[in-house]
Amino acid sequence: MKRAAKSTKLCYIGGGSRNWAWVLMQDLVFEKEIAGRIELYDLHLEDAQTNEVIGNRLLAQHNPGRWVFHANPSLEDALEGSDFVFVSILPGDFAAMAVDVHAPEKYGIYQPVGDTAGPGGIIRTLRTIPQFRKIAQAVRTYAPNAWVINYTNPMSICTRTLYKEFPGIKAVGCCHEVFNTQKLLGTVLEAAGLAPKDSIKREEISTRVLGINHFTWIDQASWKNIDIFPYYTAFVDTYADSGFRGAVAATTFAGGYAAAEDPEEALRRRLFSSAERVKMDLFRRYGLIAAAGDRHLAEFCPHSWYLANPEQVECWGFALTPVSWRIANRDTLIDQARAYQEGTKTMHPVPSGEEGIKLVKALLGLGAMVTNVNMPNQGQMPDLPRDAVVETNAACSRDSIQPLVSQGLPTDLRALVLHHVIAQEGIIEAVFEQDKEKAFRVFSQDLAIQTLPLQDARSLFDEMCSKTLTS
Repeated sequence: MKRAAKSTKLCYIGGGSRNWAWVLMQDLVFEKEIAGRIELYDLHLEDAQTNEVIGNRLLAQHNPGRWVFHANPSLEDALEGSDFVFVSILPGDFAAMAVDVHAPEKYGIYQPVGDTAGPGGIIRTLRTIPQFRKIAQAVRTYAPNAWVINYTNPMSICTRTLYKEFPGIKAVGCCHEVFNTQKLLGTVLEAAGLAPKDSIKREEISTRVLGINHFTWIDQASWKNIDIFPYYTAFVDTYADSGFRGAVAATTFAGGYAAAEDPEEALRRRLFSSAERVKMDLFRRYGLIAAAGDRHLAEFCPHSWYLANPEQVECWGFALTPVSWRIANRDTLIDQARAYQEGTKTMHPVPSGEEGIKLVKALLGLGAMVTNVNMPNQGQMPDLPRDAVVETNAACSRDSIQPLVSQGLPTDLRALVLHHVIAQEGIIEAVFEQDKEKAFRVFSQDLAIQTLPLQDARSLFDEMCSKTLTS
């Protein structure tokens, strides 16, 4: 007897997204076990209304009768009765992001991403925490039993803020950086002749994950009964100096970037792919597999290692992504969204490889799973401060996400990770206490900012705050 689809209500904060929201729509095309209603809430209501049309048309064509998308102008109404809350927002706008990324360049500080660590990540945090406090307050009032799944960066700080504001919240931060590293490890095994090219699925790679978001590490990795570390060691010995471009291309979300036939696609790939040299260099330094993209990893390390100047960045085989590219791509996606809405262009659904829907199903009791998540430290990272948000594996089942205990980090690596954990906790305290001087002290102790005279650090901090903070 065919089992009826389980019905659920999902509130999507940031529902006008032309990235993660489109990923969700397309993944739902292939989902047969759950159904329900998705409330799209966005500060820009017209973007949510556009996605309402796109989502309903797509699901009506490919998976009819299961999902209804509704653009809701009221966050309270969108949350009321929700079983799940997805959050993917841009804290501020691209003009603010341009300041985050490019203002430090006049002082010789370069950032490939600028949304998690470094001066850009810290200033972005000052904008983000107040927004996430409001989200936590609304969840507490209107959907206290909902699971909150956050995709917004800075991931660790967003998730920590939700718990600090509403200790009873059930929230988790989800990031795909580890997935891309699993893909690389599959490629390592294929290159060693253990399997045909493109035959190993990343889900088949078992990894033990530990650390913090975007500075995440793997200390055990296997495929079937094979320990991957000896093969990865040989891979690093072969490619660490020259780089490896045949591994994992830059992640392309399903519909979240301009289509492959777009002439700008080659530029996008150049800006977001890497030769994996930072990852391999960190393996040589610490003996663990760094499980994030090189562009993120570099920002957590001393500035002289990989980011001293653009020439050094190029030498290490990755790129500095200008915010001007993001602005141009946004304009392309706005045109694409309009075409989808008007029906002059058709979205062709492709599974994203993301785990949001799989996680929802596990929490509904439709199959258990183990995956990497970001949650407050309750002992799963025994060598890092309690309650700080850490990234480890977790067992996910009906209404339960239980982080799995790691073995902790090697002492030398722990010192570097701990520097960032303390900074994250410090900046959260500063915002909750409305103490701008404390925020500056955290800013001035950043690994990149430490290279500057204190008066330059102060000038940069004041400039970035004045240009990106509304109050």
